[in-house]
Amino acid sequence: MKSTASVFILALLVAGAAHAQLYKWVGSDGKITYSDVPPPKTAAQVEQKNIRAASGVNTAGLPYELAQAASNHPVTLYSGDKCVPCDDGRAYLKQRGIPFSEKTVTTSDDLARLKQATGESGLPVLTVGRNKQAGFEAGAWGAALTAAGYPQTSRLPKTWRQPAAEAAAPQPKIEQAAHSGKPAANSDSTSAAPSLPPATGNAPPGFRF
Repeated sequence: MKSTASVFILALLVAGAAHAQLYKWVGSDGKITYSDVPPPKTAAQVEQKNIRAASGVNTAGLPYELAQAASNHPVTLYSGDKCVPCDDGRAYLKQRGIPFSEKTVTTSDDLARLKQATGESGLPVLTVGRNKQAGFEAGAWGAALTAAGYPQTSRLPKTWRQPAAEAAAPQPKIEQAAHSGKPAANSDSTSAAPSLPPATGNAPPGFRF
């Protein structure tokens, strides 16, 4: 019986960590409750915690099933310019209502980061948690998303906004010397973008009174 209770508590902790919003409150009977459902108005000592997916996508306000999938299996799309399969893949994710982060590959540093993160050099690349899909194929992408627990039809709230795409390897801002009167270096001195390969077809943590 003791081991069963331990398993139940562990499962509760894991599930709680995936909620978009987790509440903790004390009821009129003094009992402490944890839930993704907002507490009653009579509750005391209410705490609320928003959970952000590892990909950086804010899951606050998402339905439970979708928030759980995004927290446990974050989705990242690596894309490039003038890449039709990338555009098709992005459109597919949006049509299915998948919250995802997008990393663009336009420089040699971006390409190096792509290879480091996925082992691939072609675009697009989709990662769903630890699952990797090289190239866009709707059936394969759909199967990976379904296996990760994502709903098969869009459940995104109308108020949800897709995060802006960012470089796979963001460049740090270069600060010029305070007393330097030299103009910024011309674009010829910057590294050229690489020639990319063609596209291929008990209490949850964080709560404390």
